[in-house]
Amino acid sequence: MGYLMLGILFSGGKDSVFTAYYYLEQGWDVKCLISLRSKNPDSWMFHTPAIEMTQLQSEALGIPIVSVETGGEKEEELRDLEEALKIAKEKHGIRAVAVGALLSDYQHERVNRVCHSLGLKCFAPLWHKDQGRLLREIISLGFDVRLVGIAAHGLDESFLGARIDRGVLARFMELHGKYGFHVGGEGGEYESLVADCPVFRKRIELLETEKLMGGDDAGRLEIRVARLAPK
Repeated sequence: MGYLMLGILFSGGKDSVFTAYYYLEQGWDVKCLISLRSKNPDSWMFHTPAIEMTQLQSEALGIPIVSVETGGEKEEELRDLEEALKIAKEKHGIRAVAVGALLSDYQHERVNRVCHSLGLKCFAPLWHKDQGRLLREIISLGFDVRLVGIAAHGLDESFLGARIDRGVLARFMELHGKYGFHVGGEGGEYESLVADCPVFRKRIELLETEKLMGGDDAGRLEIRVARLAPK
């Protein structure tokens, strides 16, 4: 039963939060969240938009977080990941790590390699899961998932801050048919932030935000002020 002492590689987006939800609902002993804060917005390994919200999400879940800064340089990031996992293992006694990886062999293989070097098991419960089905499940469970980054033709400023609901999912499916848009955002089409879900004890209120648009249909939601609020 030692493998039940689990750490979640945690970005605050829909996939890592759903992974935490999955294991908590299964009764696993989730000891901590593990977050890498990258200085590089184009990190090869780690989600960067709204990464600062992971502290509030940790409080909302009632689970401690191990947060380590990384420069975000390709391959060098793995040393920082290894350091974060070492801290989690020593401080919280984890025996395994779960990741929200969907399709990225680059990410999945490297996390597996680092875990193996530290004697940790690595689990990826969403690996190759049908993304339309996953989003429908997330919506039906009442997850409040907001779009905090966009980088795809067909998404404009109006999507920033929007909640992923059935209407947004229908738009994603339409874009998939037209342009090959990845419904789960695995191609970098969008980034997400979970403001509430069934295992949050409190919800996150986004009180002050700004939409920042660049070129090539790219933009991000900068969160200036946020707080935890009763559900």
